[in-house]
Amino acid sequence: MTTRYRVEYALKTHRRDQLIEWIKGLLAVPFVLLSQPTAVFEEGRGSVSQMAANAHKRYSEIMHDVEELINDHIAHQRKGLHDRSKLKLLVPSVGLFFTPLLLQEAFVYQDRRRYISSRRFVAPSFNDIRLILNTAQVISLVRGGPLELVTFDGDVTLYDDGGSLSDENPAVPRILDLLRKGTRIGIVTAAGYTDASKYHSRLYGLLDAVSRSDLPLELKENLIVLGGESNYLFRYSDASPARLEHVPRERWLLREMQAWREEDITGLLDVAEKALKDCIVNMRLQAQILRKERAVGIVPTGKVKLGREQLEETVLVTQKILEMSDVGRRLPFCAFNGGNDVFVDIGDKSWGVLACQRYFGGIEGSKSLHVGDQFLSAGANDFKARLACTTAWIASPAETVQLLDEIAELDELAH
Repeated sequence: MTTRYRVEYALKTHRRDQLIEWIKGLLAVPFVLLSQPTAVFEEGRGSVSQMAANAHKRYSEIMHDVEELINDHIAHQRKGLHDRSKLKLLVPSVGLFFTPLLLQEAFVYQDRRRYISSRRFVAPSFNDIRLILNTAQVISLVRGGPLELVTFDGDVTLYDDGGSLSDENPAVPRILDLLRKGTRIGIVTAAGYTDASKYHSRLYGLLDAVSRSDLPLELKENLIVLGGESNYLFRYSDASPARLEHVPRERWLLREMQAWREEDITGLLDVAEKALKDCIVNMRLQAQILRKERAVGIVPTGKVKLGREQLEETVLVTQKILEMSDVGRRLPFCAFNGGNDVFVDIGDKSWGVLACQRYFGGIEGSKSLHVGDQFLSAGANDFKARLACTTAWIASPAETVQLLDEIAELDELAH
């Protein structure tokens, strides 16, 4: 049973995406007016099919209206007046758009697969709208192509939480197809290692498949791994046993990142470590501190499973303390819930994606796509990637595979 606490917790601001919730609210009205739950008691299917046709028409019209509001917002962006768009007034948290979103066409595409219009008891959901937005973004990218860069999160995006990208992972051949078409691939992960072999142990299925493939070396080297959100860059290498070689920072750091001072990095991690220690004490967490070169976090002791509420409380407390500190105002950072741990990294995925774009010669955000599973407003490390490029919000590795199939299918139709 869903408790009142669970319902209220799910409605907290840090657990919501305001744009998706707003669209969901718009679609709820025609669902209430047009759905025919009593049709289950009626003979024949005529009324049900007519209901589905009416709902499809109204949902489609609403998505077209939202599409036009986004176009208006983009027009204001170009004038430097995005804060004055109608969409910004309706959804204050909405950010910048790198491309138009063909929402009406995307709705039609997803309705054929999810039968949203045919439902009589379940209204258009958060997940329905999330997937429609993903499809709309893919349509825009492939038609405005070529798609020059795709970056992926690791856990829950390419493989299960705490798992690895194995040989049999269905995403592997699809990523190879992208490489074959000349698309650059970046794995932008929170895992921060200085040793290439540790990344190989997480990504061996893809790295070994690239090694065995008939791709020319220049296309193989279009695969990179950026670890610690934005701190360690490795590129594919046939010469390395780990299939990766370290790329010195001077070859890929952005100008702004070069200004990050080591004393500030140490100072921010010190503040974060103290905040994390306080959370361990205050909530009696069975966890210990893990300090790295450019990150600090808490990990459970033994096989303990930390509670979601404990993890999110730790993220929000630590984030607020860092935001209020002097060093936190000078240096970008990312505090996030890793599923059974909490970490604070120097930088964030917006810097990671921007660094990938720079490494490949300055790819624009409108030609890049970041795929991840954590896009909530707090405690989610993919959220900041929206500042650097277009994004797709997925909920599982299986959805990543579906998204890659959509890219291939829509790209073929576009050409």
